[in-house]
Amino acid sequence: MSETRLSFKEMCAKFDVTPRTLRYYEYIELLSPEREGRSRFYGPREIARMELVMRGRRFGFSLEECRQWLMIYDHEGTRAQMRVFLDMADRQLIALAEQKEQLDAAMRELSDLRKETAETLNDGAEAASGPFQSG
Repeated sequence: MSETRLSFKEMCAKFDVTPRTLRYYEYIELLSPEREGRSRFYGPREIARMELVMRGRRFGFSLEECRQWLMIYDHEGTRAQMRVFLDMADRQLIALAEQKEQLDAAMRELSDLRKETAETLNDGAEAASGPFQSG
């Protein structure tokens, strides 16, 4: 892989996305690769944009929110854009905290159920190996 330009295939591999996803990001103009004939090449700017999109997706932002984030990146952001991003980030942090609480509760519930099941299984094993075991 070249350090300064990635082919379409290399870009998919680097970011672990399908060709369909990468084409879609181009279609909605999140990315604008250089074209040489039928080949596409992604330079440092497009690689950085893809890193921001992937980070945004990991944070749970929609593609439209990622687009707004990219506008700030491209234009070094106006104060108003930065305030919009801060509001967006605050809302997402609240949503992620709520999801974390729900996940923590589900993990506690599953852990309790597992413990109960293991205890029931162990009680059954002790009873089966007791003095009245048929055999």
